[in-house]
Amino acid sequence: MNKTLISLALLCGAATACLPAFAQVQVDNAWVRAMVAPQKSTGAFMTLTAAQDLKLVAVSTPLTPQAEIHEMSLQDQVMRMRQIPALALPAGQPVELRPGSYHLMLMNLARPVGAGEQVPLTLVFEDAAGKRQRLELQAPARMPAPAAPAKPEHGGH
Repeated sequence: MNKTLISLALLCGAATACLPAFAQVQVDNAWVRAMVAPQKSTGAFMTLTAAQDLKLVAVSTPLTPQAEIHEMSLQDQVMRMRQIPALALPAGQPVELRPGSYHLMLMNLARPVGAGEQVPLTLVFEDAAGKRQRLELQAPARMPAPAAPAKPEHGGH
Protein backbone atom coordinates (compact mmCIF):
# COMPACT_ATOMS: atom_id res chain seq x y z
CA MET A 1 0.00 0.00 0.00
CA ASN A 2 2.83 2.42 0.83
CA LYS A 3 4.37 1.74 -2.60
CA THR A 4 1.06 2.66 -4.22
CA LEU A 5 0.88 5.92 -2.27
CA ILE A 6 4.49 6.76 -3.07
CA SER A 7 3.96 5.92 -6.75
CA LEU A 8 0.80 8.02 -6.82
CA ALA A 9 2.60 10.91 -5.13
CA LEU A 10 5.46 10.70 -7.64
CA LEU A 11 3.03 10.52 -10.54
CA CYS A 12 1.09 13.54 -9.28
CA GLY A 13 4.33 15.42 -8.69
CA ALA A 14 5.52 14.62 -12.20
CA ALA A 15 2.19 15.71 -13.69
CA THR A 16 2.40 19.02 -11.86
CA ALA A 17 6.01 19.50 -12.92
CA CYS A 18 4.96 19.05 -16.56
CA LEU A 19 2.62 22.03 -16.43
CA PRO A 20 4.10 25.26 -17.81
CA ALA A 21 5.08 27.56 -14.97
CA PHE A 22 3.19 30.50 -16.46
CA ALA A 23 -0.04 28.52 -16.39
CA GLN A 24 -0.09 28.96 -12.64
CA VAL A 25 -2.40 31.91 -12.13
CA GLN A 26 -4.52 32.04 -9.02
CA VAL A 27 -7.95 33.62 -9.41
CA ASP A 28 -9.71 34.76 -6.24
CA ASN A 29 -13.10 36.34 -5.58
CA ALA A 30 -14.23 36.38 -9.22
CA TRP A 31 -17.65 37.91 -9.80
CA VAL A 32 -19.67 39.68 -12.47
CA ARG A 33 -21.96 42.61 -11.76
CA ALA A 34 -25.57 41.50 -12.17
CA MET A 35 -27.56 43.60 -14.61
CA VAL A 36 -31.05 44.99 -14.90
CA ALA A 37 -32.87 45.66 -18.18
CA PRO A 38 -32.12 47.61 -20.37
CA GLN A 39 -28.39 47.50 -19.53
CA LYS A 40 -26.22 46.09 -22.32
CA SER A 41 -22.83 46.04 -20.52
CA THR A 42 -21.38 44.82 -17.26
CA GLY A 43 -18.04 44.32 -15.56
CA ALA A 44 -16.17 41.30 -14.26
CA PHE A 45 -13.92 41.59 -11.22
CA MET A 46 -11.39 39.36 -9.44
CA THR A 47 -7.92 39.19 -7.97
CA LEU A 48 -5.21 37.60 -10.13
CA THR A 49 -1.88 36.34 -8.77
CA ALA A 50 0.65 34.91 -11.22
CA ALA A 51 3.53 32.60 -10.28
CA GLN A 52 5.79 34.46 -12.74
CA ASP A 53 5.64 37.76 -14.62
CA LEU A 54 2.73 37.58 -17.07
CA LYS A 55 0.32 39.83 -18.89
CA LEU A 56 -3.43 39.38 -19.14
CA VAL A 57 -3.90 40.02 -22.87
CA ALA A 58 -7.47 38.97 -23.63
CA VAL A 59 -10.81 37.93 -22.18
CA SER A 60 -13.73 36.20 -23.84
CA THR A 61 -17.15 34.83 -22.95
CA PRO A 62 -19.82 33.06 -24.98
CA LEU A 63 -22.28 35.77 -23.83
CA THR A 64 -20.80 38.41 -26.16
CA PRO A 65 -18.12 38.79 -28.81
CA GLN A 66 -17.12 42.11 -27.22
CA ALA A 67 -15.13 41.56 -24.01
CA GLU A 68 -12.20 43.82 -23.18
CA ILE A 69 -9.65 44.67 -20.49
CA HIS A 70 -10.32 48.18 -19.14
CA GLU A 71 -8.95 50.64 -16.64
CA MET A 72 -10.50 53.64 -14.98
CA SER A 73 -8.29 56.59 -14.19
CA LEU A 74 -8.68 60.17 -13.06
CA GLN A 75 -7.87 62.63 -15.86
CA ASP A 76 -8.48 66.35 -15.42
CA GLN A 77 -10.62 65.62 -12.35
CA VAL A 78 -12.88 63.28 -14.36
CA MET A 79 -12.95 59.49 -14.09
CA ARG A 80 -12.41 58.00 -17.53
CA MET A 81 -12.64 54.40 -18.67
CA ARG A 82 -10.52 53.08 -21.51
CA GLN A 83 -9.57 49.78 -23.06
CA ILE A 84 -5.99 48.66 -22.46
CA PRO A 85 -4.10 46.11 -24.59
CA ALA A 86 -2.73 44.17 -21.61
CA LEU A 87 -2.58 44.15 -17.82
CA ALA A 88 0.79 43.39 -16.20
CA LEU A 89 0.78 40.69 -13.52
CA PRO A 90 4.09 40.87 -11.60
CA ALA A 91 5.17 37.52 -10.15
CA GLY A 92 3.64 36.81 -6.75
CA GLN A 93 1.85 40.17 -6.50
CA PRO A 94 -1.96 40.12 -6.39
CA VAL A 95 -3.53 42.42 -8.98
CA GLU A 96 -7.07 43.42 -8.10
CA LEU A 97 -9.66 43.98 -10.80
CA ARG A 98 -12.38 46.00 -9.07
CA PRO A 99 -15.02 48.63 -9.76
CA GLY A 100 -13.42 52.02 -10.41
CA SER A 101 -10.06 50.51 -11.39
CA TYR A 102 -8.90 47.68 -13.64
CA HIS A 103 -11.77 45.43 -14.72
CA LEU A 104 -13.06 43.26 -17.54
CA MET A 105 -15.81 44.87 -19.60
CA LEU A 106 -18.49 42.69 -21.19
CA MET A 107 -20.37 44.79 -23.75
CA ASN A 108 -23.35 44.52 -26.08
CA LEU A 109 -24.85 41.55 -24.27
CA ALA A 110 -28.01 40.19 -25.89
CA ARG A 111 -29.67 39.86 -22.48
CA PRO A 112 -29.01 40.98 -18.91
CA VAL A 113 -26.94 38.72 -16.65
CA GLY A 114 -29.05 37.94 -13.59
CA ALA A 115 -27.94 37.64 -9.97
CA GLY A 116 -26.91 34.08 -9.18
CA GLU A 117 -26.09 33.22 -12.80
CA GLN A 118 -22.69 31.63 -13.50
CA VAL A 119 -20.81 33.53 -16.21
CA PRO A 120 -18.18 31.59 -18.18
CA LEU A 121 -14.99 33.59 -18.77
CA THR A 122 -11.79 32.69 -20.59
CA LEU A 123 -8.68 34.67 -19.66
CA VAL A 124 -5.62 34.66 -21.93
CA PHE A 125 -2.18 35.23 -20.39
CA GLU A 126 1.13 35.82 -22.15
CA ASP A 127 4.64 35.24 -20.78
CA ALA A 128 7.81 37.18 -21.66
CA ALA A 129 8.52 34.81 -24.58
CA GLY A 130 5.11 35.53 -26.11
CA LYS A 131 3.66 32.11 -25.28
CA ARG A 132 -0.04 32.25 -24.46
CA GLN A 133 -2.09 30.19 -22.03
CA ARG A 134 -5.86 30.17 -21.50
CA LEU A 135 -7.62 29.84 -18.16
CA GLU A 136 -11.35 29.13 -18.02
CA LEU A 137 -13.50 29.96 -15.03
CA GLN A 138 -17.09 30.50 -13.92
CA ALA A 139 -17.82 33.76 -12.13
CA PRO A 140 -21.09 34.22 -10.22
CA ALA A 141 -23.17 37.28 -11.07
CA ARG A 142 -24.20 39.39 -8.09
CA MET A 143 -25.14 42.89 -7.17
CA PRO A 144 -22.25 44.83 -5.65
CA ALA A 145 -22.30 45.57 -1.95
CA PRO A 146 -23.83 48.98 -1.29
CA ALA A 147 -21.33 51.77 -0.79
CA ALA A 148 -20.97 53.12 2.73
CA PRO A 149 -22.97 56.33 3.13
CA ALA A 150 -20.95 59.51 3.19
CA LYS A 151 -20.46 60.97 6.65
CA PRO A 152 -22.28 64.25 7.08
CA GLU A 153 -20.16 67.31 7.62
CA HIS A 154 -20.89 69.26 10.75
CA GLY A 155 -19.15 72.50 9.85
CA GLY A 156 -16.62 72.42 12.67
CA HIS A 157 -18.97 71.27 15.46
